[in-house]
Amino acid sequence: MKRAISSLMFVAGLALVPAVHAEQSPSYGPHLEGFDYPHAIRRFEFSSQRQPLEMGYMDVAPAGKANGRAVVLMHGKNFCAATWEESIAVLSQQGYRVIAPDQIGFCSSSKPERYQFSFAQLAHNTRALLRSLDLEKVTIIGHSMGGMLASRFALNYPQMVEQLVLVNPIGLEDWQAKGVPYAPIEQLYQSQLKTDFEKIKAYQQKFYYNGNWKPRYDRWVNMAAGMYAGDGKEIVAWNQALTSDMVFTQPVIHEFDTLSVPTLLLIGGKDRTAPGANRAPQEVAQGLGNYPELGRQATAMIPNAKLVPFPELGHSPQVEAPDVFHEALLNNLKQH
Repeated sequence: MKRAISSLMFVAGLALVPAVHAEQSPSYGPHLEGFDYPHAIRRFEFSSQRQPLEMGYMDVAPAGKANGRAVVLMHGKNFCAATWEESIAVLSQQGYRVIAPDQIGFCSSSKPERYQFSFAQLAHNTRALLRSLDLEKVTIIGHSMGGMLASRFALNYPQMVEQLVLVNPIGLEDWQAKGVPYAPIEQLYQSQLKTDFEKIKAYQQKFYYNGNWKPRYDRWVNMAAGMYAGDGKEIVAWNQALTSDMVFTQPVIHEFDTLSVPTLLLIGGKDRTAPGANRAPQEVAQGLGNYPELGRQATAMIPNAKLVPFPELGHSPQVEAPDVFHEALLNNLKQH
């Protein structure tokens, strides 16, 4: 999911937005209770870091003739497994079994008070889920922060990965190395507590969709904002702060040249997502989030990689232009 929501800078007029928007926005529980997922949520119970945890996930069987392949969808930081709704439908219809988990700290899954968040830990958790489902070989598709996680999964467990697909992944540049200053977790937490529907929408409109907003995007803003509007606001904000720190301090870009699995990059060229850019000096911030160039650089770094650009699309091409996105995705999955 961005961005980090905490990095928002608003136009002055935003404060004048009528209160009716907040009144219309739904309120959800800390595990996204009340939100309507496209498929039944199952629970994977396990122990991690001396505490019992649960991962919510969807396991969708092929709707068309089964092709014997399974796809795992990894959501972004400001997203949930449900955001893959249209992709799940398309992949299932094409014969794929689709697994779409909510990672620990996000959406329908446990939000621990204390947890050593790392992409390696989340990848380990996901591998445990897949093993419980008797899946030994999968295609991994990661969007936004999920692209960083998918990359770590492929780096740590290449024997399980048939193909790696990165959809506008964040982490195609090392923000800290480029001059973005570190923000303490407590500072991130205080920023997260101020999150609401209008702030999320303003950020996504500016950085995700190049200023072009469609009413159907509101569902995904409500999904995220609803947890901040509910009685679990503090634990939701705390987990978002912890995972923001993970995103900023654990780049995977420096290991791209060691990826050993076939990799497909699907990159919307209008994306400008760069977590922490608002903390950086202006001359640094202006050079961040150049996705057309970042996509080309990443493709050159990764052995056996292919780039499919979407010059007129933004951070979430699967949401913005699902027909265009899924045609490209399916073509390349079939070729592989």
